[in-house]
Amino acid sequence: MAFITSAITALQTVVTAIGAGLSVWGAINLLEGYGNDNPGAKSQGVKQLMAGGGVIFVAIQVIPLLSTLF
Repeated sequence: MAFITSAITALQTVVTAIGAGLSVWGAINLLEGYGNDNPGAKSQGVKQLMAGGGVIFVAIQVIPLLSTLF
């Protein structure tokens, strides 16, 4: 059981890091879009920022529920 708990913790950490990276990338695109007055880059930045937040939400809320399956 300790292996499963440590594997779930590692999975949660990895998924949170991926979501954070996606959010940072989205924020950079958003700021670049504002700097260059580019509506396409702004739109893409907002989408990436929200997607990163969604991935982090899944990592925090859903992945710990995997421990109840085993």
